[in-house]
Amino acid sequence: MQVSDFARPYHAGTGPTGVLFCHGFTGSPWSLLEWAKYTQAAGYRVAVPRLPGHGTSWQEMNLTGWQDWYSCVEREFHSLRAECDQVFITGLSMGGGLALRLAEHYPDDVAGLVLVNPAVLGHFNTNFAPFLSKFVPSMSAIGSDLKDPDADEHAYDRTPLKAAASMLRMWVDVRACLDLVSCPLLVYRSAEDHVVPAASTAFIMSHVSSEERSERVLLDSYHVATMDHDKQTIFRGSLEFLDEHRR
Repeated sequence: MQVSDFARPYHAGTGPTGVLFCHGFTGSPWSLLEWAKYTQAAGYRVAVPRLPGHGTSWQEMNLTGWQDWYSCVEREFHSLRAECDQVFITGLSMGGGLALRLAEHYPDDVAGLVLVNPAVLGHFNTNFAPFLSKFVPSMSAIGSDLKDPDADEHAYDRTPLKAAASMLRMWVDVRACLDLVSCPLLVYRSAEDHVVPAASTAFIMSHVSSEERSERVLLDSYHVATMDHDKQTIFRGSLEFLDEHRR
């Protein structure tokens, strides 16, 4: 299956501190590319992998599951860890859930987390995905929730339901172990998000063990805030966070 030009993975930088960027469900590295380049220009080594089943077709994505996506970011994390003194992880939406799972399993190796509208809970209708996936392969899209009319996430135009059902199973796994997350945590949450409810961030903030945890609300962006009106706020704030916590 041919990978879209917008979905190419990105690796750059040679600094001693690495940053792993995890994109969201039905999205691609495109949604994090500008953020990663901004971070790399500041002297960090960055990695933005393409999750399996993303950037090709929703039909192919239905052949993958959360273990495939997690294995991808886990490999990238180990690669960065072997090359860098420290590794930070960022995540958008489902990528936030993947980032949290890495922090749960490698508490001594994750230097910090920066999450944007992280998903470990969904809206009520999300719960029907496992049932619906038995009868229909896809439903209307959830991607490209952007306030900026000139921005485009280039996400899938349909939501693959078998993959969505797998994501829900990952959420259960991540929520059960959030107390294992102890690294510094910075979360950006859009005040108006049509994909992930505010309850998801609230659950994370109330269950992690991080002594340092901070939530910042974005007032001029929807779900894909890394490409929206508040993106520079995220870029600058995350860089301050990285600079503060790197050795």
